[in-house]
Amino acid sequence: MGRSVLSQFLILSNSPPCLSSSVSCGGLGSKYLKRSGFIRNNRATNGDNGAGFRCCCTVSLSHPAIPQTSSSSVRKRIVSGVQPTGAIHLGNYLGAIKNWIALQFLLTFFPIFSRSIMLSDNTYDTLFFIVDLHAITLPYDTQQLSKATRNTAAIYLACGVDTSKASVFVQSHVRAHVELMWLLSSATPIGWLNRMIQFKEKSRKAGDENVGAALLTYPALMSSDILFLLLRSDLVPVGEDQKQHLELTHELAERVNYLYGGRKWKKLGGRGGAIFKMMFLCEHLVPEPLIPPAGARVMSLTDGLSKMSKSAPSDQSRINLLDPKDVIANKIKHCKTDAFSGLEFDNPERPECNNLLTIYQLISSKMKEEVARECQDMNWSTFKTLLTDALIDHLHPIQVRYEDIISDPTYLDGVLAEGATKAAALADATLSNVYQAMGFLQR
Repeated sequence: MGRSVLSQFLILSNSPPCLSSSVSCGGLGSKYLKRSGFIRNNRATNGDNGAGFRCCCTVSLSHPAIPQTSSSSVRKRIVSGVQPTGAIHLGNYLGAIKNWIALQFLLTFFPIFSRSIMLSDNTYDTLFFIVDLHAITLPYDTQQLSKATRNTAAIYLACGVDTSKASVFVQSHVRAHVELMWLLSSATPIGWLNRMIQFKEKSRKAGDENVGAALLTYPALMSSDILFLLLRSDLVPVGEDQKQHLELTHELAERVNYLYGGRKWKKLGGRGGAIFKMMFLCEHLVPEPLIPPAGARVMSLTDGLSKMSKSAPSDQSRINLLDPKDVIANKIKHCKTDAFSGLEFDNPERPECNNLLTIYQLISSKMKEEVARECQDMNWSTFKTLLTDALIDHLHPIQVRYEDIISDPTYLDGVLAEGATKAAALADATLSNVYQAMGFLQR
């Protein structure tokens, strides 16, 4: 999952009719987007060619409490979360945020992955949340957590989250996340958690004295982030480092079904059957985990083989979304390159070249072939100037919108409060089923 991003990007069908109301934020419309001209002709001005997803996620499918609506009336839902730790950087933005923002506005067959997907304004409900509970799995600054959470929410909105189409909320403001996590933890074998690669890596780096139980059990919280929504899933874009968490969520859902579902649940007065319904097709999970090619990992500016990360010691390794113009120029000027002539994609001996070209491709919304032709004969000095200008031009409007939003706490608090209310309404229905199936006295 990575400390830098929990980008749970789920394209999900809506829940039963009783929960199918829009998740848009109504009166808290996109005033900052419209003021800055970000929305134009129902399309994001900073567009996207669809090749730049980095989506890290798990998925659940929950059996609805009442019959589903017909497919023609079914809406989809996108759910994504980012940790409020450190500064949001270019890897977070190009790998996830920019892409699911674009889904709010596009009305087309969009060749995102290996298939074309019909996207429209009436297709998706979107919920974006700040996963502050995940941010405390390693030592953190208590004085900065609240501020960082607000800043992350403001960046969401500055990047283009339209509150007339999406709900934005803070994870800790929806208590179902924690309650369901505790219930799932009681059914999670410790051996399953011990085998998580990211736990092994982080605990080894941090040392035993700095590792709390939360680092071990956070996959259960991640599963609850997904399973708390009564949804049925279609497509799941997933990051390369998230396959193991996808598998764990599936296994955990199946285990809860086995321990508490079926006739056991029915005897307690429940619906019976599966609490969380996971589907298979040809021995593969449905929804299918989709790992997009470009942008799956934006790499470090100082090492083309390492992912751009908030936790990297050197700030020179990343472009932060709020970096001033002179800082961006300095970082690109001093980023690592190579001694080869010309510029090219996909040469394994030139990881830095491939990374910088990919960043330019994504930030300029150009096709890969177009960038390859444009830059093939350039030297590094010329290309760095080109890349610097493209980054500054793209990020400056986001920075202006961010300052506008963060200076209006009443607006921001209103967005978060309304988003939390709507997310809690969705979560409580699932939580009630789990409590009942596990034998708790009903409220």
